[in-house]
Amino acid sequence: MMGMTDRKGEFTGWHMLAIMVAFFGVVIAVNLTMAVMARKSWTGMVVENTYVASQQFNAIAAEGRAQEALGWSSELAIEDGIVTYRLRDADGVALRPQAATVFFRHPAYDAADQQVALTPLPDGRLMAKVDLGDGQWIVDIETEAGLEHPYRDPRRVTLRNGSIQ
Repeated sequence: MMGMTDRKGEFTGWHMLAIMVAFFGVVIAVNLTMAVMARKSWTGMVVENTYVASQQFNAIAAEGRAQEALGWSSELAIEDGIVTYRLRDADGVALRPQAATVFFRHPAYDAADQQVALTPLPDGRLMAKVDLGDGQWIVDIETEAGLEHPYRDPRRVTLRNGSIQ
């Protein structure tokens, strides 16, 4: 009878089983959570077909050099959900393009990506309303400015409270 009272507080196989189930349960839950979060975020895809993109690289680079040789400058503003864009020639004269498209891409995931068409204003600026969250954005503006190819203006911006920082 004395042996029965000695077992109180003893570490048994059931205790070890509970510890092992709890430990591996936490590990599995964390792994599943991370997998779901990774699946919902950035896909990792930069281009649809890397071979085609590599074949087009030299042509795109040549377009960029020709565009840079123009000496044009641009002004981009995003405030309170309104994006404005102005393009100036080498002499500082504001150009009056009739159309431009802005591609907003989030660097971490593509769920928030947007494409917005800018409309011309009387003063030569182009404007559109956007709904972007705070954080880093890749902004790629393509303007029809009377060139053989659209004038492309890529940049990376940080938005906070709806404005460029």
